[in-house]
Amino acid sequence: MHIDMPSRADIERLAAARDDLSITVYLPTSPIPVNDEENRLRARALFDEAISRVEQLADKQTARALTDDLYALLDDLEFWRDLGRSLAIFVTPSSVLEFRLANELTEYVAVADRFAITPLLRAVTFPQAAFVLALSQNGARLIEVSADAPAQEIEVPGIPPNAEAFLSPRSIGGRSPYGRIQGDEGRKVRLTQYARAVDHALRPVLNGESLPLIIAAAEPLSSIYRGVAGYAQVADEVIGGNPDDQSPAQLAQAARSVLDDIYAAELKELAEVFADLRGSGRAVSDLSDLARAAAMGALDTLAVDMGAVVPGFVTDDGALVLEDASSSVVPGHDALEEIARRALATGARVLALRRADLPDGVQAAGILRYAFISGRATN
Repeated sequence: MHIDMPSRADIERLAAARDDLSITVYLPTSPIPVNDEENRLRARALFDEAISRVEQLADKQTARALTDDLYALLDDLEFWRDLGRSLAIFVTPSSVLEFRLANELTEYVAVADRFAITPLLRAVTFPQAAFVLALSQNGARLIEVSADAPAQEIEVPGIPPNAEAFLSPRSIGGRSPYGRIQGDEGRKVRLTQYARAVDHALRPVLNGESLPLIIAAAEPLSSIYRGVAGYAQVADEVIGGNPDDQSPAQLAQAARSVLDDIYAAELKELAEVFADLRGSGRAVSDLSDLARAAAMGALDTLAVDMGAVVPGFVTDDGALVLEDASSSVVPGHDALEEIARRALATGARVLALRRADLPDGVQAAGILRYAFISGRATN
């Protein structure tokens, strides 16, 4: 399975792009090779739908060029042999960009003056990425887990080969050179020394990172390492037992279960923070307030319902203008997406969640950098 996870810069670039013929296609795909032809047939149906809409909006020459671009991708058999669980495609008369994603998205096709980004936001809201420290008395390994590549071991210069070699010539259960500790007490002291040496070797490698570090170790080494770790993002949950016989792929599988728990805890914390700040005016769910806050750069965190569409737009001064869904709405003009675009442009964290994960089941919820009333900041 091949995955191309978009970066925040990719999403911001797509969110800001404007072209009267912006084609957005999302489709679920199967990474299993036997389903290659089914993937292509499903894509062709969506491409044909997009082309039909383009033909109503563009001259014949432009429509033909866009058709050729889409079908050139369709005819690239190597591309269709190496997919993830979804495909996101963004096309204009001058560019074609695609991402193979790890999570399954719903079929979607649109032709508008901008790309639809909410499904793509869902793909990066919880990235399924982490580091795993597989730690035992026999050695330590740092494994990088990501959604866009197989798990792999990272070389860590200076990491102790094992506890016994690090503490040579005495065993970790023996007496100290000065005879002051022995037995279980001496073993704990020496394991602490070993864990600290591992941590010091890891620090230059993890410097500047923000992904969770999941410890895979048996007790007491797991707790000992946690007590000396200098990395701020050590996960509370561990992968228990001796990790020596587990491959990077097996450790990655266990890590993803831990990540699911981490993300569930983040959602719970988001709901609690929202509830705490609501009374002070620093948490809002009314779309008009959110639109105004986004225009003012007041949003710190925005969560939107990944399945909701609110026909309408946001004016330059942040006014929300809703449209009748039964009327002739310009495709792609989704007020919820426009709020998300503006929030992204001002550095806010934007999450695409399921409705059930949003506070009180609202369509969107925002935590503000500062409170405001009727567009004016308050202290």
